[in-house]
This record gives sequence, structure tokens and C-alpha cells, in this order.
Amino acid sequence: MDYTQLGRTGLKVSRLCLGTMNFGPETSEEDSFAIMDHAHELGVNFFDTANVYGWKRGEGVTENIIGRWFAKGGGRREKTVIATKLYGSMGDWPNEDLLSALNIRRAADASLKRMRTDYIDVYQAHHIDRNTPFEEFWEAMDILKQQGKILYVGSSNFAGWHIAKAQETAARRNTLGLVSEQSHYNLIVRAPELEVIPACEDYGLGLIPWSPLAGGLLGGILRKIDKGRSASEQITKELEKHRGKIERYEAFCDELGEEPANVGLAWLLHQTVVTAPIIGPRTLDQLDGVTRALEIRLDEKALAQLDEIFPGFRTAPEEYAW
Repeated sequence: MDYTQLGRTGLKVSRLCLGTMNFGPETSEEDSFAIMDHAHELGVNFFDTANVYGWKRGEGVTENIIGRWFAKGGGRREKTVIATKLYGSMGDWPNEDLLSALNIRRAADASLKRMRTDYIDVYQAHHIDRNTPFEEFWEAMDILKQQGKILYVGSSNFAGWHIAKAQETAARRNTLGLVSEQSHYNLIVRAPELEVIPACEDYGLGLIPWSPLAGGLLGGILRKIDKGRSASEQITKELEKHRGKIERYEAFCDELGEEPANVGLAWLLHQTVVTAPIIGPRTLDQLDGVTRALEIRLDEKALAQLDEIFPGFRTAPEEYAW
């Protein structure tokens, strides 16, 4: 396993991040434990979750599974850089969602209790809350830091100007500010290249791409369907929309002699701002072999071919101005 710094911090994390969204709804607790144990065996020390994962409102299903795994001991908590998120609704009462100081305090305490730990390594805002000023956001986060409940703060699904505003507010408070941004980024979805990635580069945030394989479109979907495997209605619609590109992509991967999923991850790992793509295995088998992405070296010709198949964006404003 390769390791890198999380953004401009001294924190070392694996170049692959284990996503846990499937733990509970798709993956049993027993299998979730096995996946997390195997992730450690592979050297993956960076895990991502959220208080809403498990999709049973207010229950924090996935965080509870992680907590019971931590409770097994054996250095599981100490070896893990755990990142969780808040924003989504955890109840029917006011102030049980979004990023108010009240919800930040309550949500952090609830996540700590569910995960059976006394600190969160990276506490992330799952989305921008346009009704909460960043002055309030940072005051609440700084209190959590002072209490030793969180170490770093990250964002998810922020626009570039949100990152800038958050960082400038943090600078006025003489606090570290955001250290990471979790964005929807892959070969098909390249909009973050316009403004989010430039903001991350300028302010020293590590980019953590979610859905790095575009929901499975970049994971060899054509060959899977050819073998009789079914796909969801949404993925089928997306496949028809991008079929020409996917056909060229899978042919390109065949020429390289590599699995499409590993090429998609490798491309992200070649982007200098990317810290670690989030991999979200449902089964132990899906986790095996994924470290091959760390070994794939894409030369300038290969990167240019991928850009030809999936055109990206220039940095704003040049993309739409001069």
C-alpha cells in the first residue's frame, strides 16, 4: 500500500479509502467486519462513513457496525483514520440536520457514541448549508477540536467558492480550516476540474473522489452484462447515454491488459490533487485485487487517450472565457 499526506496536513493516509456505505443495507455485519479486517491486511488505513449511512433515519446503522468492529480490539481503532460526516437528517425535530452549531455538537457526540471512540480523525460536512454562516460553523468545529473530539475538518460536495469562503473565514480565526474535500469525480464526471480542484490546490486540500467508477460504468460493465449479469435501471440508462465512450474505454483497457475498474482508479491516482479515491466494496471479493490500481502507471500517451475518450475541463474562467 502507498501512503500520502491528507492535503497539507501531517496525517498519513492510504492512497485508497474504504467506503462503508454498503455496510448494513447491502452487506451483513459479519461480512462488513471481514472487509474491514482485510482492508487492514492490505494496508488500507483510511475509512469513510457518515451518520446517515444505513438509511434508517436516526439509527446510524453503519457507524454502529464500525463501532462494534472497533470494540473487537486488536488495534482496529488505532490503525484506522476514521472519517465521518454530518448534515443529513437524523430525526423529525428541528436542528437534527444541517450545520448549525447545535447540530454539530449533538451529531458529533452521537457519532462518537455509535463508533465507540473518543475522537474522530476527520469530521466532514456532507453538504453546504447555505443558512449557517461559516463563522458559526468554525466556532462549533473549533470547540470540538479543543475538547479533543475531532482532529481535522473536511467538506463534501462543496463548490469551489464555498471552499474559498470557508478557508478565508478560518484564516481570520487563525484556525487550520478544511483539510479535504470529498467530490463526485471520475473519468465521466469531470466538472470539479472547473473550480473545485483549483480551489483545493490553492488552499492545500486533499481531494477524496466518491463514486470513482461512476456507479459501476467504469468497472467493466459491458463485459459483465455480456456474461448475463443484470444492472439497475438507473445504470442501464446511464450506460445507454455513454455507451460509445464506455465501448472505447473497455477496448482501451483490453489493450493495456488491465481491468477497467483498476484503470479508472489509476487515472484518479495520477491526478496530483487526489489523496485517495473511495472504494465501496459490497463483498470481500470486490476488495481483492483493487490494490492493482496502485501499480498501474499511465504514461502521457495513455492519459491523452483517456482524455480523448472522456474530455475534461480547463480551469475556469478559461473554459468559458479567455
